Amino acid sequence: MNRPIQPAQHLQSQVPVELQAPDIRPYRRVSAAAGTPAIDYLVRLESGKPGPHVLIQALTHGNELCGAIALDFLLQEDVRPLQGVLSLVFANVEAYHRWDPENPHGNRFCDEDYNRLWGDDVLKGPRDSIELRRARELVNYIDSADYLLDLHSMSAPCEALMVCGVREHGGLKAVAMTQGIGLPRWLMMDTGHSAGLRMIERGRFGDPRAKAVAALLEAGQHWERKSEAVARDASLRFLAYTGLIDRDWALSRCSLAPEQQRVIQVTEAVIAKTKSFQWLADYQGLEVIEHAGTAIAQDGDACLRTPYDDCVLVMPTRARFTVGNTMLRFGRIES
Repeated sequence: MNRPIQPAQHLQSQVPVELQAPDIRPYRRVSAAAGTPAIDYLVRLESGKPGPHVLIQALTHGNELCGAIALDFLLQEDVRPLQGVLSLVFANVEAYHRWDPENPHGNRFCDEDYNRLWGDDVLKGPRDSIELRRARELVNYIDSADYLLDLHSMSAPCEALMVCGVREHGGLKAVAMTQGIGLPRWLMMDTGHSAGLRMIERGRFGDPRAKAVAALLEAGQHWERKSEAVARDASLRFLAYTGLIDRDWALSRCSLAPEQQRVIQVTEAVIAKTKSFQWLADYQGLEVIEHAGTAIAQDGDACLRTPYDDCVLVMPTRARFTVGNTMLRFGRIES
């Protein structure tokens, strides 16, 4: 006889803060090249030679420290492009400046999620917020990039993951780029986000016919030390892949070996329908559940079960239990 399902307690990340938030104030106004837009915390480095515009963004969310550490590392190493233009962007600095290691969940954003605002209907609409003002300030510059790497981290301890976007809207070219970079191990194409357009899906990035390509790195748990190494190494390998920096110079500063990569196709996102959503076990993310029909969560009276064999649990949310929030994505391993 089957035992009754007992819901696990809501899981808030209790990971200690192992990272030190860097002082980014010296980077408020760095670019001095002629024609450089006067935008705070945008560092533009020009080679003076033809080539692509390559952009790395950190601090899409204010409490995701590893990206800021990676950009600070590149600047401390005096990185310079061999061709084209390199742009390093510290995005949601208003949220970042509210960082408090005693309340590390408290400054993800100020008013709203900065990575749900990138549709023209929102950017050109009537709403106002701290995040929208910053997005409107940066959007034209973001649109000029040929390659974009957006550095993030996750609330729960989990292996690193490259979010490549929607298959038919730029996902396949982002997968190809990430395979050229060589890490992380897991690459994901998904179904987009119900709450709004992400930066990596915007304009040319989301057009499969355009050459511009973007991907979003989830480097691991927000404050675990390994997320710093993942963000740094991915950034270095990304710049080497695009030809902006010398490959040997980049690899000499990496500490992680390239991975045997696997591609996940998300088949559906699971949205919380009630305030009583509960996980039935302590899922960290990227677990492969062998059998279809395995119970994994309770949402009110409904039991959430895996839809097929060898189902990957992608980015289960452990910190934000609200109606309408994406709690989980189901994925199939393609390769």
